[in-house]
Amino acid sequence: MTIDTNTMDSITEANQNFSKVARLVDEHGTAVILKNNVRRYLVIDFSKAESECEAADEDVLNISK
Repeated sequence: MTIDTNTMDSITEANQNFSKVARLVDEHGTAVILKNNVRRYLVIDFSKAESECEAADEDVLNISK
């Protein structure tokens, strides 16, 4: 997964202004929240999360071989 540095925000900023984090997710699909300057949390659009969780049928078949 590639991370756009424009979608990173500190945990302090996210705590004080969560609507900013929500806007980042709306615009870019994800946002990364840093704690002590280390990537700690990933906020992702719910519809994108559902598609990421399900493996495609052909992937499952390839793995099972």
